[in-house]
Amino acid sequence: MKIALAQLNYMVADFEGNLAKILVEIEKAKSQNVDILAFSELAICGYPPHDLLERREFIETCLEYVDNIATHCTDIAVVIGAPSINANNKGKRLYNSAFFLCEGKVQQVFNKTLLPTYDVFDEYRYFEPNSSFELLEYKGKKIAITICEDIWENQPVANPFLASRLYALVPMEQLAPLRPDFMINIAASPFSYVQAGTRKRILKQNAEKYHLDVFYVNQVGAHTELVFDGLSMAVNRNGELVAQAKQFEEDTLVFDTENLKGSPIDIDQKSDHIPLIYNALVLGIRDYFGKMNFTKAVLGLSGGIDSALVAALAVDALGAENVRGVLMPSQYSSDHSVTDAVDLANNLGMQYDIVPIKSVYNQFVSDLNPLFGNLPFNVAEENIQARVRGTLLMAVSNKFGNILLNTTNKSEAAVGYGTLYGDMNGGLAVLGDVYKTDVFKLCYFINRNGIRIPENTISKPPSAELRPNQKDSDSLPEYDILDGILFNYIELNRTPKEIESLGYASETVAKTIRLVNINEYKRFQAAPILRVSSKAFGFGRRMPLVAKY
Repeated sequence: MKIALAQLNYMVADFEGNLAKILVEIEKAKSQNVDILAFSELAICGYPPHDLLERREFIETCLEYVDNIATHCTDIAVVIGAPSINANNKGKRLYNSAFFLCEGKVQQVFNKTLLPTYDVFDEYRYFEPNSSFELLEYKGKKIAITICEDIWENQPVANPFLASRLYALVPMEQLAPLRPDFMINIAASPFSYVQAGTRKRILKQNAEKYHLDVFYVNQVGAHTELVFDGLSMAVNRNGELVAQAKQFEEDTLVFDTENLKGSPIDIDQKSDHIPLIYNALVLGIRDYFGKMNFTKAVLGLSGGIDSALVAALAVDALGAENVRGVLMPSQYSSDHSVTDAVDLANNLGMQYDIVPIKSVYNQFVSDLNPLFGNLPFNVAEENIQARVRGTLLMAVSNKFGNILLNTTNKSEAAVGYGTLYGDMNGGLAVLGDVYKTDVFKLCYFINRNGIRIPENTISKPPSAELRPNQKDSDSLPEYDILDGILFNYIELNRTPKEIESLGYASETVAKTIRLVNINEYKRFQAAPILRVSSKAFGFGRRMPLVAKY
């Protein structure tokens, strides 16, 4: 039997656009004499549709498009994801389903059993879990149809407080006694820089445990915060990776189930995470703009490393002609801040403008003098500078229709080292899930074939330049120490004592964790963050704003 996996970039609720992509793949598969063509989870409507699933007309439209696609399945069979209606008057109204289309109509529907409710997932909010198990029988083959999480019962659990196995019910343990010949798993598995290796291990474990070939199809593309990297693949019953689709690109794989021989690709191979993060961020920017019909971006260029990196990523995603930088020096800006920013813009070939803020800032201070009197200079005056810059950038955004890119990195966001309504402004936070230590590594990666980001921008001590001779290290631990503590606290959920046992000073750990906890209110108001790690700020990490903790 010939199986094809179509790894496509969908847009949520773009039914016509998604349909066009799907039909192209169907016709292509027909020309290749494919027996079954598989698309990803919720491919009809795009994943994740969130509360659109609560709208009757949205669900009705999904089902209309399923029927439309079925009419094209006369010389081919298709497995495709879409929501379906739960006919039972008990439980959630919908299922997350895989439709089997053949001979011009829907022949069978398979529902997802394991509904993830951790990190960025909240599927039990909308869907009823499957409770009946059957195989697909087609052309003499018995096929197990599973949906994404259904094969992830043995995934690694980072939080030691949680159970070692997330689910009590294992779908494949129910299907295995029915003796399937192979499995098709349709998925919507978002990218993190540790995820690719984990997926391969999960597929390998399933193939070996149940002694059957596994065909896995994922989607690709970005949906606001979430980036999907594709990497659809097939693993044979011996646990050997047969083939793997491209990463961060649309792709199609075709297999003969009678000839699944392993390739020399190591199932546990590890890749440098920096190129992966780079590709994910570029795709995230490109799809955010492309799917929202935005064309041009603007950002503040401070001469610092974060804005330089965001500018380079934006140029690579959108083209230099579509990126505009605004330099806004104050009386506290060093000469090299301006020259570094100008050198960056020239290296990247992007437009830039210089708008000094000294006079605007002085006017604010003058007007506030009756209130502030002789009180000493402090964070209030520092934040005025940041908010003046934020206001000017939003003015440019409004005047020219450019979307403002936020340049705050994860280390700064974690400890509140940013100004609300100032440097935290923006439509998309590009680096909000990238620690400062990885910002440096990404800059070196971008410079791998020649200097694009000025060397001085990378080598000079980081500074917000909101007061004379200011350095980040005046307020924060050195970033290699800070990021180590943050990673253990945020990604690994370790306690202060556990972090201290790794060699970090107790006072530094206590200060860092306190800063993380008291700045939740700032992150709650931040721009959406492109997710590249296993635990990003945003809807994947939900903490109370008002709490004594």
